[in-house]
Amino acid sequence: MRKDKHPKGWVEIKTNDSWAIFKIMGEFVNGFEKMSAIGPCVTIFGSARTKEDANYYQLTVSIAKKVSEAGYGIITGGGPGIMEAGNKGAHLAGGTSVGLNIELPFEQNDNPYIDDDKSLDFDYFFVRKVMFVKYSQAFVVLPGGFGTLDELFEAITLIQTNKIGKFPIILVGKSFWKGLIEWIKHTMLNAGNISETDLDLIRIVDTEEEVVEIIDAFYKGHTLSPNF
Repeated sequence: MRKDKHPKGWVEIKTNDSWAIFKIMGEFVNGFEKMSAIGPCVTIFGSARTKEDANYYQLTVSIAKKVSEAGYGIITGGGPGIMEAGNKGAHLAGGTSVGLNIELPFEQNDNPYIDDDKSLDFDYFFVRKVMFVKYSQAFVVLPGGFGTLDELFEAITLIQTNKIGKFPIILVGKSFWKGLIEWIKHTMLNAGNISETDLDLIRIVDTEEEVVEIIDAFYKGHTLSPNF
């Protein structure tokens, strides 16, 4: 129940807002139950608009294959573009291929490389993002748009504020990310809005070998487990 302003005064409007919590709870329960049984995974982010013949699509397939061969499952957002390439690489390597799908008015449709029993559907972005953060041992971030940046900066913020344990955040494509990193260093840092040590939360690479080396090096000294 809420009250809305009306020309003749305040009127009470009945809503179903409180009932939404049960749908939200259901998404969390289903996600936790399925994801907790999968094992160590690496999440790959990037644009849904990247075409199959693009260099970054092919590089993502190679990254996912290498990461799968190193013993990690691959999680993506389940859609086309970079997400499809990540699932494809895992599929080609015979590894675990997970898709966390969300219904959107454009772009999103399930790709064919997700394991049949590891495709999860979400209505809420915030529930889906919890699954990415909780069950990923690393984030590998390819060129993307607003959604990619949203997921990237949320992870950085959670680590920076000690809300979750540190894990590798790897940006792939130095030429793509160069401008953003320079802005962070020369504008945010110089303004005193972040600390010098915050820059250490991000690594930038160009090859699949570098991705695997960073992840493997990190987990020589850390336990593979959910992040909170």
